[in-house]
Amino acid sequence: MTDFAALLQPDRGQSARTIEVVHPDGFADWLAAQPPRVRAMVAAARVTGKAGNKAILPGEGVEDWSVLHLCDEDANSPWRIASQPDFLPEGTYRLKGGDVGPAGLGWLLAQHRFDKYTKPDKDSAPRVLLSSDPAAIDETVRLAQATALVRDLVNLGSSDMGPAELEAEAAKLAKTFDATLTVTRGDALATGYPMIDAVGRAAAKHRAPRLIEIEWGNPKHPRVAVLGKGVCFDSGGLDIKPASGMRLMKKDMGGAAHALALANLIMGARLPIRLHVLIPAVENAISADAFRPGDVLKTRKGLTVENTNTDAEGRLVLGDALTKAGEAKPELVIDYATLTGAARVALGPDLPATFISDDALASDLIGAGTAVHDPLWRLPLWDGYDEYLKSDIADLINAPDNGYAGAVTAALFLRRFAPEGVPWAHLDTFAWRPTAKPGRPKGGDALGVRAAWAMLKKRYAS
Repeated sequence: MTDFAALLQPDRGQSARTIEVVHPDGFADWLAAQPPRVRAMVAAARVTGKAGNKAILPGEGVEDWSVLHLCDEDANSPWRIASQPDFLPEGTYRLKGGDVGPAGLGWLLAQHRFDKYTKPDKDSAPRVLLSSDPAAIDETVRLAQATALVRDLVNLGSSDMGPAELEAEAAKLAKTFDATLTVTRGDALATGYPMIDAVGRAAAKHRAPRLIEIEWGNPKHPRVAVLGKGVCFDSGGLDIKPASGMRLMKKDMGGAAHALALANLIMGARLPIRLHVLIPAVENAISADAFRPGDVLKTRKGLTVENTNTDAEGRLVLGDALTKAGEAKPELVIDYATLTGAARVALGPDLPATFISDDALASDLIGAGTAVHDPLWRLPLWDGYDEYLKSDIADLINAPDNGYAGAVTAALFLRRFAPEGVPWAHLDTFAWRPTAKPGRPKGGDALGVRAAWAMLKKRYAS
């Protein structure tokens, strides 16, 4: 992984180029105050004052140059200077007139590269940014590492990211922070977590289903459960997806990647909680042993589920995992899942559809996301749609076929398995960025990790 710590260093007065950020509204006044040589260079660079314009500005000496960046984002945006590393040559830089602040995150992530399958970028020399707040560097670096972890795991081809590889990532994390790793598979999985087993049993033996758990922290501290959907590839099962629908299904373990990234932040900061991470890791494959439409599935909770769609498998595996999480009596539960296309139709790729059972938690989580520029959008757990989950032969079905409120009914299904009376947040996240933006390349991305981390810090850090 990129050495982010080397790219954000304490400012001790060392030699560095200056980056001056100017708002487009103030550009005319700024330009009028510049000497002729600067105005000439700005004109030559065709800087018109629009956001995103940038230029190298001459100083009094040949080697004495600085950087102009036109930006209309607020000072708390992580992406304020994220376009700069790709524009600037190797070297050391500092912001003029203030500390780096949240913009340090975008600076770091702009230099992250996923190059497992390609030759490393020839122009990968570091662009170092200086910070006048050394105490904030560690947090910024850890946020970059967590985001990059999600990106890297999601970008991997499914040939390199199956249930076993997801388990290996969890084991690595557990070893780093001296946490306890428990993995349930085989007969124990079939008996104890029948929905997880049913979804994953069609896969090849080396991609067999499992429930991965990490526990960390003082048992006397408040217990928080973090879950992530770990469907390492989703063919749709016997209700097979079309080719176009399968193209990005390597990312269907994006929820698990988010859970591991959030756990990394929690343990790295030694947040005083008892953390319980649960990842049902499966491949939704097709074979003679695949679960079928019309099957009635047993569950860990004791409910029966009539399977109406094998392509609605994520809610099944999360249902058993939520039941297990509730047995340990947590005071807060958060789950991440790339669960429904309906959430993307409603909100697009940037906004995780967020379902929250508790208004106080909703206020804290949505507010934290807004503050750190990791936005969430709350959708309702609308009781009136519970009737859509009725079955003629079982306790409930997994997927209505009426075409209404698909993200809501998926969340209502999960609510049947979430611990009753415990604040619970379900983030139906895309885990993918379809078009590149500064600091945010096309591909896997973390959407909702920084929001949850900011909320948890505020709740528990003191």
